[in-house]
Amino acid sequence: MPKSSAGHDPRVELLFEIGAEEIPAGMLPRAVSELKSILERHLAAENYLEGVTIETFGGPRRLSASIRGLIAKQVDVENEVTGPPKSVAYDATGAATRAAVSFAERQGVPLHQIYLVETPKGEYIAAKVTKRGRSAHELLMETLPRVIHDLPWPRTMTWTGLEGARFIRPVRWLVGVLDGKPLKFSFGGITAGDITVGHRFLGKSEIRVRTFADYEKKLRANGVIVRPAERRERIERELASYAKRTGFHVHPDPELLELVSYLNEFPHVIEGSFDPAFLELPDEILITVMRGHQKYFAVEKRSGELAPHFLAVINLAKDSQGLVRAGHERVLRARFADARFFWESDQKVRLADILPKLDRITYESRLGSYHAKVERMRAIARWLAEQWFNLGMIQAHVADADRAAELAKCDLATEMVREFTELQGIVGGLYARAQGEPEIVADAVYDHYRPVGLDDPIPRNLTGCAVALADKLDSVVGCFSVGVIPTGSSDPYALRRAALGIVKIILDQKLPVSLSLAVGAASKALLTNPPKKTVTLAQEQQILDFLLDRAKFVLKERSGYAYDEVSAVFRAGSDDLVDVEKRLKALKAIRKTRNFEPLAVSFKRIRKILEKANLSAGDVQPVNTQIFDKDAERNLYAAVRKAAASVVVDKRMGKYQEALEQIAGLRKAVDAFFEEVMVMAEDEAVRRNRLALLAEILREFTTIADFSELGGEV
Repeated sequence: MPKSSAGHDPRVELLFEIGAEEIPAGMLPRAVSELKSILERHLAAENYLEGVTIETFGGPRRLSASIRGLIAKQVDVENEVTGPPKSVAYDATGAATRAAVSFAERQGVPLHQIYLVETPKGEYIAAKVTKRGRSAHELLMETLPRVIHDLPWPRTMTWTGLEGARFIRPVRWLVGVLDGKPLKFSFGGITAGDITVGHRFLGKSEIRVRTFADYEKKLRANGVIVRPAERRERIERELASYAKRTGFHVHPDPELLELVSYLNEFPHVIEGSFDPAFLELPDEILITVMRGHQKYFAVEKRSGELAPHFLAVINLAKDSQGLVRAGHERVLRARFADARFFWESDQKVRLADILPKLDRITYESRLGSYHAKVERMRAIARWLAEQWFNLGMIQAHVADADRAAELAKCDLATEMVREFTELQGIVGGLYARAQGEPEIVADAVYDHYRPVGLDDPIPRNLTGCAVALADKLDSVVGCFSVGVIPTGSSDPYALRRAALGIVKIILDQKLPVSLSLAVGAASKALLTNPPKKTVTLAQEQQILDFLLDRAKFVLKERSGYAYDEVSAVFRAGSDDLVDVEKRLKALKAIRKTRNFEPLAVSFKRIRKILEKANLSAGDVQPVNTQIFDKDAERNLYAAVRKAAASVVVDKRMGKYQEALEQIAGLRKAVDAFFEEVMVMAEDEAVRRNRLALLAEILREFTTIADFSELGGEV
């Protein structure tokens, strides 16, 4: 057993800060999280993490960490290390051999300190070896430069030469203070110390700090609120105060609130105004100009209409002269004027007449232009609408789906979308409505990028769902066909998001869609329209598996079904996701009943027996009732035939819970069978007949869910 050579060491605190030129605000939340993870990983690798608390923070010019509870120095640990056996370590005269000498040298101990120990395998030589504990100072001097190096960024830059240090922006100062004393590690030609920097305009350029509490207090006095959560609360408080004072509402925008919390070190909200004449433009355009380019919050009247005001978050304590406000108003006026020009200019040409311009915009080099993509989308959208109409969904109009798909990408060639790319789809829908297209078509164009995430709404009408599915199916099938497949963090065409969108639309709208047929329809569209590329059966299966993986994720993470429940239902069949969800709901409801869990264990046992016999549910002979020789197998067979008839009827009517209750009722007969019957009988005919009975049970009763996938011990 290892022995410590000293008692407990005192705990110390580390203050760590990376000071840099302005870091893009959108990258900071992840960087703050990654900094904590990387620190934890490095400390854990050195057995330094136990009892340690790590907090990380970020702002436009800094990433910082407070690490409390570090051991000042690890204790020395003594271990007993075993070497070669006695017969190898000593010769016949008892003299040490070269093996013993080499062992002593490797362990760093004199030969006379080698001794014998008794083990289950006999006598072996051993030595006491002391592993010196490292001090926190020694460890951190080595670790912190690696922590900075290991921080992942979408891109990095160098400022000391091509072979020099890399970071998202040039590093300008470093702080390392351990137990109140400077920790002078280096990175990028900069040596750390106990000097930090305040707000660019409101604070001092040199501030000496000793602890995190001291650091936080002094920075606040110099125009920097260290904690992003506190900055966010300050902004929310000022937004709420404005709304209460004026009677207006602040347009909800959680993403913008997060962004401005990291964009400013000492945030303050100011109000600005603009010419009410600009309110003639659609709200979507005004809000996008305000938030996307200027990071302003839009203001609404009680009626929900936009008011000619905006709220900006500035990185200053106040704007008493109104100079900052005037500057923001001037910039916004110019941006709105541009948007109005684009709105009026674009509509001089009908949306449909823009379609030929899509030939000049490449979607993917091997998949052709956006015009080619539109033609494929039209084919898939028509196919979907036809399927739904034939199933009695009379609101599925093939002509509307075709027209909406035809117009869906036209706005990519407009001036408005070139300037405000985040408005693609939305602008198309607005132009379609303004140019007299049917409302159902305009809404479908507007919505066809939805949903962007699992919390986003799906298209508001069936035509929009058809176009959105067509767009996403074409992207997934087309990209997989040319080898553009998501790997790790690389997903340039957002195929994971597209697949999640497909799943969400189908489940939320309860759409009857066969995934395999839908993939086939998209493959046919790719073959019959440019680039006229064949999708192999292996690729179609790969695409189907990709979609099903996303479906499993949605059902587990969003809908809350257990992992084994999802596995059980998908193994029984997964082409129709709406049907999958119905079966999952029934399985979840009946799972905790008295008979069901034990029966699931029996099903697991049945599958294992068949696998051991190298048989599957579909490749055994029919059951021969004439060679039954036990009442338990006769009773089980009768119960199986009776339940099977009822289960077929219940399944056909979609009464999955009732069907599962029928199956659960088999428990008594199954238990009796395993208690009284030896499945692997010596008589081959009897053995094969009993295996056939078990195979029939699996075949008949695993089409709703494969119960052998459910948790439980055999």
